[in-house]
Amino acid sequence: MSMIGARTPSSASSPERVVVLVRCVLTRIYSTPGLVVASLPVFIGLMSLPYQVATLLYCFNDRDEVLLLERAQEPNLGLWSPCGGKLHQHEGESPYACACREAHEELGLIISHADLHLTAIVSEHGYQGRSHWLMFLFEVTRCLSKLPPAHREGRFQFFTRDHITKLKLPQTDQEKIWPWFWQHRGGFFAAHCHCGADGRNEWTLEESVDPRPSTLR
Repeated sequence: MSMIGARTPSSASSPERVVVLVRCVLTRIYSTPGLVVASLPVFIGLMSLPYQVATLLYCFNDRDEVLLLERAQEPNLGLWSPCGGKLHQHEGESPYACACREAHEELGLIISHADLHLTAIVSEHGYQGRSHWLMFLFEVTRCLSKLPPAHREGRFQFFTRDHITKLKLPQTDQEKIWPWFWQHRGGFFAAHCHCGADGRNEWTLEESVDPRPSTLR
């Protein structure tokens, strides 16, 4: 039977019709030699990717060097990025509460919402083909007085703005996030990245608010 021509009972509800169709497709695939491998990219493309929500913390010392983490775990294993973590969605945690919690857990820093400036909201579609991401980028307005100790997520180091360009960075950070962060520091921007399977990314700057003169560095 042709997969395209497979029909479901007209009386079936939408979820039931999907189940029947999937069964027909799987039956055809597994009964045809070589079709399993050939069909795998199609099924990966049809699968609904999880949507991850996270906060990133841009922390600076009194020399205006930014704190980065060389990640010891995925995602971005072996690359340098700001510290942060996933939102506790099951608890209804807000992005600001998440940022404060992550500052305490990863840096040993106790901060409040007043110590945070929301610099950006960045969404990534299909990052590394594994998930979609919605990220809240916060600058911590309190300067750090010392380097935080290493932990299971990786090791920390302060870097000047110029030195960052020489580091191994996530592709999306290198392409647009860091340039737009410096451009909008003290202001705000919103951006979306459609991550292509071929490694090419399509970027859209959705909102741009210039920093106030008093916040320019």
